[in-house]
Amino acid sequence: MNLSQEELLFGRIALHYKLASQEQLNAAAAILTSEGGLRGLGEILVDQGILQQIQLDQLRAVQRDYVAKKQGQTATAASAPMTIEAADAAPLPESPMPTEAPEPAPPPEPSWRTAERPLLELLVQAIRQGASDIHVHCGATPKVRLQGTLEEVDSTLLTAAETDSWVRDVLTPEQIEALEKHGQVDFAYNIPGVGRFRSNAYRQQRGVDAVFRAIPPTPPTLEGLGLPGSLARFTDFHQGMVLITGPSGCGKSSTLAALINILNESRPDHVITIEDPIEVLHPSKRCVVNQRQVGRHTGSFARALRAALREDPDIIAIGELRDLETIQLALTAAETGHLVLATLHTSNAIRTVNRILGVFPPAQQEQIRTMFSESLRAVVSQRLVNRADGAGRVPALEVLVANKAVGNLIRDNKTFQLRSVIQTGGSQGMCLLDASLQELVKNKVITRQEALRHCEEPQRFAG
Repeated sequence: MNLSQEELLFGRIALHYKLASQEQLNAAAAILTSEGGLRGLGEILVDQGILQQIQLDQLRAVQRDYVAKKQGQTATAASAPMTIEAADAAPLPESPMPTEAPEPAPPPEPSWRTAERPLLELLVQAIRQGASDIHVHCGATPKVRLQGTLEEVDSTLLTAAETDSWVRDVLTPEQIEALEKHGQVDFAYNIPGVGRFRSNAYRQQRGVDAVFRAIPPTPPTLEGLGLPGSLARFTDFHQGMVLITGPSGCGKSSTLAALINILNESRPDHVITIEDPIEVLHPSKRCVVNQRQVGRHTGSFARALRAALREDPDIIAIGELRDLETIQLALTAAETGHLVLATLHTSNAIRTVNRILGVFPPAQQEQIRTMFSESLRAVVSQRLVNRADGAGRVPALEVLVANKAVGNLIRDNKTFQLRSVIQTGGSQGMCLLDASLQELVKNKVITRQEALRHCEEPQRFAG
């Protein structure tokens, strides 16, 4: 990989202080090359959540000091293309880099307010800070979500005229029409060289508001999300249903994208995704990947699913199971020889099973229990919990693997016994949320107080 001497040195310093792995640097270098150097290696690592902005600033300070000390020495140019591993091997300073961010200084006066397109500048600034969500609210201050917590960007309240003009600036005429007609609109917004956003604009009593969720520029990996590599086994199925569940904002879409990426890199199949809106972009690799957006490419999830069954798919990924018709069609697809991956808003694996069954009328219950018991392959329920060291959040998981015992309990309407099956199914990769939280507390990744905020049985964490 051809990189400038400056980028090579930056990569070597990041490796030296163990703030990025060799794999992460190689992936960032590939993005840098594909973009033609539009962003530096450090900015890409920040955009991917590998570095915090303050760590990037610290690494650059070390780099400046290092270069200054070497001034006057003769640099020898390499005749062959260099890699990060082959960069100049002179010793680096041994003082440890801080891995925890100190208390942030008061933010400078924002420049985005006076910009020609203030919302665009606000989104760029938020991405550089490592924000996951950006909130633009009429009658309130702009806010960003950093490590799970909403923080003010500045103290100036936004007027109705400001939010209305800002939001309209990033909408297409069709999206503006949908907002005026329905009072809300889902859309994806892309800033070239910066990132994509899953967005929603909506009317409320004071005016127009919008929320933007930052989407990584490349498909995430299980390792990069802090998830166990064992979840990759759920991509080995050729038929059935795998559900990714959890409350809002817990990383379901990212986990789904990571599994799709594994399939895309490992199998010569046809993948159809149905999303609202399209989030992570999946270029076709070994798979042929077609991504369809509800509202733009199809009328609804159900209509797209009905059509998908006639489009020769091997794998169908559904952004969210929202209603009875979508769930019924997804079960039919799983039963008729397709691998179906989908997300659902539920708090644990057992409630996921009950939610799927509960949407159907009583007359269909017996038939649906049989269909679901034969089609279900796994449920991964996840939460994002705050790390004890303050360096972001880490996933806690509940995993249900559909074996014969699980299928029998679903068919016999005894889902209340699934908890004991998960509890004793560790050898098959099953795990209760509370057990996952206990392991994180034991390893001092999270605090006991944080575990109590998310656990199902608080008595496990008493004392």
